[in-house]
Amino acid sequence: MATQEPERNVEQAITDTFGGIPGPLAVIPEDDTKVEWPYFQKYTVGESEIPSKHRELIGLAVAANIKCPYCVHFHRKAAEMHGASEAELEEVQSLSSFTTRYSTMLHASEYDMEQFKVEMAQMADHLQGRPVRTERLSSP
Repeated sequence: MATQEPERNVEQAITDTFGGIPGPLAVIPEDDTKVEWPYFQKYTVGESEIPSKHRELIGLAVAANIKCPYCVHFHRKAAEMHGASEAELEEVQSLSSFTTRYSTMLHASEYDMEQFKVEMAQMADHLQGRPVRTERLSSP
């Protein structure tokens, strides 16, 4: 669990980190800022299991799908700061559209979830060079 710093230290830590208090942290209640800061710090400028550039590319894909212009701008700039190339940014743009596109098609066709799971397992077996499972549900 993240350690909470005393109030004045949190504000100073934010200012020391960013040269001021960013708007998203300035507009939330003080009590929330105290709780939010350790996580915000860790996942925006700190270290975690996922490398910074990858975190920001993931953030950009999510931001694009939720259509948040603030988040898109933030994560694009942060990804660039962490070394993302134009080609990587373009690939994320393309890949992030798959989730929305295929989700829309699956929902609109009312595709059976259990059949989908069976097919995904069969594809994984094939891609990993294992014998393909023969289980199959009735056709959709």
